Amino acid sequence: MRFAILILMLFPYALGAQNYNSVNPDSLNKKRTLAVGVTEGFLVTGSYFGLYQLWYKDYSTGQFHFFNDNDEWLQMDKIGHTQSCYSIGRISTSMLNWCGVKRNKALWIGGLTGVAYMTGIEIMDGYSDGWGFSSGDMIANIGGSALYISQEIIWKEQRIVPKFGFRRSGYAHYRPELLGNGYQEEFLKDYNGQTYWLSFNIASFFKEESRFPKWLNVAFGYGANGMTGGSSNPVLYNQQGNEISFERYRQYYFSFDIDLSKLPVKNRFLKAVFEMVHFIKIPAPGIQADKNGLRPLLFAF
Repeated sequence: MRFAILILMLFPYALGAQNYNSVNPDSLNKKRTLAVGVTEGFLVTGSYFGLYQLWYKDYSTGQFHFFNDNDEWLQMDKIGHTQSCYSIGRISTSMLNWCGVKRNKALWIGGLTGVAYMTGIEIMDGYSDGWGFSSGDMIANIGGSALYISQEIIWKEQRIVPKFGFRRSGYAHYRPELLGNGYQEEFLKDYNGQTYWLSFNIASFFKEESRFPKWLNVAFGYGANGMTGGSSNPVLYNQQGNEISFERYRQYYFSFDIDLSKLPVKNRFLKAVFEMVHFIKIPAPGIQADKNGLRPLLFAF
């Protein structure tokens, strides 16, 4: 699922990065609008088809039903939904602005794109015997779009940005079919290796004349460890045939971060690239807190 979501996060820049010398028009540009609309429609349709092939075709479909998965993965998947909808909404709005759509209209249409897309996925879940329509997922989806839209309404800028980090956890080889087989799959599937952040741009809360670096952020992160199953861990055995178990626990982080959009860069292509990767946490020194206490981190991902 995340593979398709990541594609949708980046889809506008297949067009926008190629036109980095252009500026946002004052009125609707029909050629740009058509190009974005066709590209978005193609990628949404393609991603739904890909999701069916990857996730749904091996599960028989039945009547529409609901499924309560709020206790799974220590809520890491819910935070992932929030981050995904935020990022899709942010980039979709940026592309509508590039097409010349008026600001408020672009904000509401683009900002709700993530919810619309993820609702389609939830409906597919609802007809799958392997899953079900999750109200918790939908609340998380709406929260991600609300985080983006509300900041644009209140501040006309994004001062608080959800971000994503990853490092290999070492758990995937115990259940590669669930947690991934190899780095690329683990990046998408292994919640143990993922960290979700809220990155605060401190200077944006000060007066304009403040000398606080405009590009320097502080970030608060959340992660989880010891998970080899959704709600609980199954019985596992090591190579010697001995039973092994892992304790599931939460992790909290504090770190510095960089707001790439605030760097004094004039090149439009670089600006487009920086916007494209806005959801990635920049590795920086930090602190981790969990059941074992506090420990410093040279690089917090």
